[in-house]
Amino acid sequence: MSHPANAAAGHHVNVPMALLALAMGGFAIGTTEFASMSLLPQLAGGLGIDEPTAGHVISTYALGVVVGAPLLAVLGARMARRTLLIALMSFFALANGLSALAPDLGWMLVFRFLSGLPHGAFFGVGALVAAGMVPHERRSQAISRMMLGLTLATVAGVPFANVVGQALGWRWGFGIVALLAVATAVMLFAFAPRTPADRTANPMRELGALRNGRVWLTLATGAIGFGGLFCVYTYLASTMTAVTGAPGLIPVALALFGVGMTLGTILCAWGADRALMTTAGLTLAFSALSLSLYPMAAQQSWSILGVVVLIGMGGGLGSVLQTRLMDVAGEAQMLAAALNHSAFNVANALGPWLGGMAISAGLGWTSTGWVGMALALGGLAIWAVSLLLDRRRPTRAAAA
Repeated sequence: MSHPANAAAGHHVNVPMALLALAMGGFAIGTTEFASMSLLPQLAGGLGIDEPTAGHVISTYALGVVVGAPLLAVLGARMARRTLLIALMSFFALANGLSALAPDLGWMLVFRFLSGLPHGAFFGVGALVAAGMVPHERRSQAISRMMLGLTLATVAGVPFANVVGQALGWRWGFGIVALLAVATAVMLFAFAPRTPADRTANPMRELGALRNGRVWLTLATGAIGFGGLFCVYTYLASTMTAVTGAPGLIPVALALFGVGMTLGTILCAWGADRALMTTAGLTLAFSALSLSLYPMAAQQSWSILGVVVLIGMGGGLGSVLQTRLMDVAGEAQMLAAALNHSAFNVANALGPWLGGMAISAGLGWTSTGWVGMALALGGLAIWAVSLLLDRRRPTRAAAA
């Protein structure tokens, strides 16, 4: 199966295999991002530090994502996208391999920061490549195929890395990711479309996205609206131990969360290809409702497992907003697409921070559900502003 445009140019692209290569990259990135959390006690013991200090390893990776996404997207604007993807994944493999060999905390922080740098740019450029291989009306579904790698990592990759890390040592968890990244680079070399570089692109044109109000509104929708999901996820294990009284079901709950994200990614992409903004609004409203059920559901093991699936489904917002950015970014496609993942890492920091404040204030572990609901409603309010601006633009154009 090849996309007509590519076939016409003499390049027959195996679209399923190209999407699989992109998904494998997402799988590697998702595994390193979440497995480092699950291996934190072993990592702390191995480096001779306490767990709160070891937590800086996770924060440093997130900082690398926020910095690297716009920086590498701008610097790589004139590179062929296939070449850029291979370079990003090769760098990612090297940084994770070095993480596995880190002799102390200082070097570990350096290597985790470097590991985070290619994260956002890979997903941003990968989304543009995925969308370019299929007809316009199937863009969101193509992007979701790549994002499925990230969601499946929470179901399979993280547990596998954790088991290996427990049995052979935490360093093997990062070693596995490095091997996955090398395999991804090889698959991208074999199957990614060989589209020529855009010689008219330049860093200043990409930076033009920062002057676009609709780009900022879309990024804010993700940074605020997605925060609720991370708020609950971060404290899920503690809630199930202290409130539900079912610590043995924590691995099941985490896997079901990943199942929910996978289902949400598929369903939201299907909806976005038919009604993009409507799907975004409905997903945020659904997230707010699901998060509001969490405080009550946390009292029983059967109900919390069901609600965790629903909360995870809100993760489908990612591919929806990725497509939205393509529509509003104009010529600054690469930077806008990469910034989407900077926004999600802001959500990854904001949600747990606000949830922690609520818990510290004495509101209890289940208060993360109410905080998450408020964040989802905040994202919905920003979405409403975007929708209003969209409806006013044709009016202004007609008046002109």
